[in-house]
Amino acid sequence: MAAGALSAPDPVSPPWSLQHQLTALGAALPAGTRLLAVSKGHPAATVRQLAALGQRSFAESRLQEAIAKQAELADLAALDWHFIGRLQANKVRAVLRQFGTIHSVDSLELAERLARIAAEEGLAPAVFLQVKLRVDPSKTGLSAEDLRQLWPRLLGLAPLRIVGLMTLAPQGLSGIESQALFGECAALARELGLAELSMGMSGDWREAAAAGSTWVRIGSGLFGPKPCQS
Repeated sequence: MAAGALSAPDPVSPPWSLQHQLTALGAALPAGTRLLAVSKGHPAATVRQLAALGQRSFAESRLQEAIAKQAELADLAALDWHFIGRLQANKVRAVLRQFGTIHSVDSLELAERLARIAAEEGLAPAVFLQVKLRVDPSKTGLSAEDLRQLWPRLLGLAPLRIVGLMTLAPQGLSGIESQALFGECAALARELGLAELSMGMSGDWREAAAAGSTWVRIGSGLFGPKPCQS
């Protein structure tokens, strides 16, 4: 198991407790690092239970699942919804209507499309620019060099509010290697004057928090295993 991962229950452990996991994470996260509960694959009732325990920010990556879940939770007006999935161009308008924050803006073209449609919709979404700082065929993102070159154009894309950077560590990195990667992303954000960092998941959130992440995206480490699908 990766360093920092929260273990899932084994067959002889007590039942998984959302309250216990939420409390444990809250105690372990440093000041300035917030928990983004990745609720994809989990029912609205579980989100409601966590909301009753004080969790406000939730993340989804599948648009249709999110729309249904948000409709069921429409009475919880204080929930803060973040989109963390790969954003397809033909779903930009729908995602903008459902989410106030988008963590996966991985190209200038996507940012331009978001800005145009956000203006049409009268919205001003918060966005994280996704950066790719290691070779990884499974992930997308702007390189540090490309981001620096495109930065003046990205800054001009009103009404987008570029609040920070997001990065994902490739599988197989050691804890030291992951923390170094997250440290590079944090340094790049400081260079650009960005205050927010979306880094770290259930298996590497401790390394990300140590490097200065302001949002850690935790799914299984909070919710436990996803319900079995029939």
